[in-house]
Amino acid sequence: MFNYPGQATYNKVLPKNKIYERARPGRAVRDCFVSQIDQIVWKYVLATRTINLPARKPVEEIAIIEISLKTKDVNEEVLRTIDKAVPVPIFYILRYKDKIRSIAAYKRPSEADQGKWVVSAYFGTPWQSVNIERPELPVALDMSKLYEQMLRNHISMPPRPGESLKDQVERMMQIRSKEIECRKLESRMNKEKQYNRKVDINSQLRTLRGELENLSA
Repeated sequence: MFNYPGQATYNKVLPKNKIYERARPGRAVRDCFVSQIDQIVWKYVLATRTINLPARKPVEEIAIIEISLKTKDVNEEVLRTIDKAVPVPIFYILRYKDKIRSIAAYKRPSEADQGKWVVSAYFGTPWQSVNIERPELPVALDMSKLYEQMLRNHISMPPRPGESLKDQVERMMQIRSKEIECRKLESRMNKEKQYNRKVDINSQLRTLRGELENLSA
């Protein structure tokens, strides 16, 4: 969550139907737009023309989009649909009643098709008061470095020494995947009646937990 500069203000409402036209989501996702989202506003544009930072591929512009929510939770596919419709990296400001949070995915051009973007899992800040004091944007030499620092601010674990943003994001996604595996194994072990199978599942759990510890170090 940052204090975005006034000169970057854009304040353009994004109609849901325009997003549907560009991203063509299925009925289930469109239903989520209707039930979960009140309004979508493109609040700020961070670019050379607004914040006087030189563009450097792959990031030439960053969109700050505010979503006023009807419900506290928003389906991640809703955010992916907006990311598909808006072909620049996005930081979302989610607003629900008197609370606010920031969320973003690592968004980069596809190596297979430079005209398309690859979107990672989403990372976000906790819910906070709308009146919370926000830090200024990180100091950076160009738009790509600004994007990197902004996104790292949303990732709960710090990078390893010399770790690239892409590698850090991939490591976090591995951690999330293995945490899900651990929960499933724990549930299986709690339900298992046979001792030998419990021992086998427990062995798998120890291996997974070791891998998690290495990834988190």
